[in-house]
Amino acid sequence: MPNQTLLVLSGPNLNLLGERQPEVYGSETLADHVAVVEAAAAEHGLDVEHLQSNHEGELVDAIHAARGRCAAIVVNPGAFTHYAWAIHDALAAFEGPIIEVHLSNPAAREPWRHTSVVAPVASGTIAGLGADGYRLAVQAVATLLGR
Repeated sequence: MPNQTLLVLSGPNLNLLGERQPEVYGSETLADHVAVVEAAAAEHGLDVEHLQSNHEGELVDAIHAARGRCAAIVVNPGAFTHYAWAIHDALAAFEGPIIEVHLSNPAAREPWRHTSVVAPVASGTIAGLGADGYRLAVQAVATLLGR
């Protein structure tokens, strides 16, 4: 059976979703977003593993561990989006589809948020669509995997 695991990575401060700046990030919690991913993934025969970490190295380790084991990665790197070259390099070594997700639209926010170091190694980026971004990311993964 082909690999059917989707790794979902959530970067720093995403554990505070639902509490932190709901006017920017919405009222849904991280658990709510993961539930959306799980439901969407089940429709495509994909299992979901999720990791949230405020520590860059832990996310890098998870990406390394996904090599040869997971079919795809959906990643919301949070603030790591803008400067975490170690995450960029780890994702570059992953062979499956990678979808970058942002609840808000970084391009419409502060200038320091306009550059993503993850985007150059991602198959695609979904930004500014709030909670729908995760559902769309799973759909993109399924399409890229030919499911």
